[in-house]
Amino acid sequence: MTFFRKDEELEKLGTDILEAAWTEFPGLARNQIALTWIVYDPPVLVNTGGALSAEEFWKHQVRGFSYRGVERIYPASVVKLFYLVAIAEWLETEMTQPSAELDRAIRDMIVDSSNDAASLVVDVLSGTTSGPELPPGPFETWKFQRNIVNRYFLSLGWQELESINVNQKTWCDGPYGRERAFLGELMENRNMLTTNATAQLLHSIIGGVAVSSARSQFMMSLLKRSLNPSDWKQDGEDNQITGFLGAGLPQNAQLWSKAGWTSQVRHDAAYIELPSQRPYLLAVFTEGKAHSKNWEILPFISKQVIAAMSKLA
Repeated sequence: MTFFRKDEELEKLGTDILEAAWTEFPGLARNQIALTWIVYDPPVLVNTGGALSAEEFWKHQVRGFSYRGVERIYPASVVKLFYLVAIAEWLETEMTQPSAELDRAIRDMIVDSSNDAASLVVDVLSGTTSGPELPPGPFETWKFQRNIVNRYFLSLGWQELESINVNQKTWCDGPYGRERAFLGELMENRNMLTTNATAQLLHSIIGGVAVSSARSQFMMSLLKRSLNPSDWKQDGEDNQITGFLGAGLPQNAQLWSKAGWTSQVRHDAAYIELPSQRPYLLAVFTEGKAHSKNWEILPFISKQVIAAMSKLA
């Protein structure tokens, strides 16, 4: 059973949002976008500091809308959200020990979306390192260790996580050596996520039940984004607001998010609070070389969702 229930009102509004996007961007094919939208009706059970136990939290099925939400798509840096939860679990259960360098890497992986930082986090999670190609026997051991994050998420028993793959590092230029061999000749082993899986993981973080209440609150602090242009425009194009969902929000909104982009995809997953409206969660993935360079699609969808939120009964 999925973590959200389909809702007739959201189905109508969600369909209208997508139709508006296809009208505005006629080159965006219907199989080049996936979207999951969750609405938090009162009493709101998220961003409460973990007021509910995990058992109680998961009893409350929120309402949502999904379009192609189960389609496996290369997630780019959105996968770092999964590595964030995994390293929080490792630290909570003392599978690894904290250090100043690990703390720095966790922060930079999420706040700045650093690939180098994510590389260290994946090394710590899996006990593997990048390097030259390995002989068959040691390489099998290396691959088993690298898949530990996949095994962790499967152990949660969530339906949405059954089809994902989160065992690859993120790269600027690309993998070499054992990393390239692990990716597969046709890149068949690359990271893959769905908007539903991403939405559920973010839902658990803002619900305060990802690993623990304290760990969830720490993760929320890393995901918090300022909408004040003076705070993010200084980074030029290299920020997680420009061209993403946050760019479609008013400055008085509150935003927690993790974006991802390459030359082929542009994605964002966000939890948003607007004054005098219900909070909501939105995960949007877009594919296609032209669309990855289009900074208007995700902000346009974000604005459409804001308009739709004001229409909710």
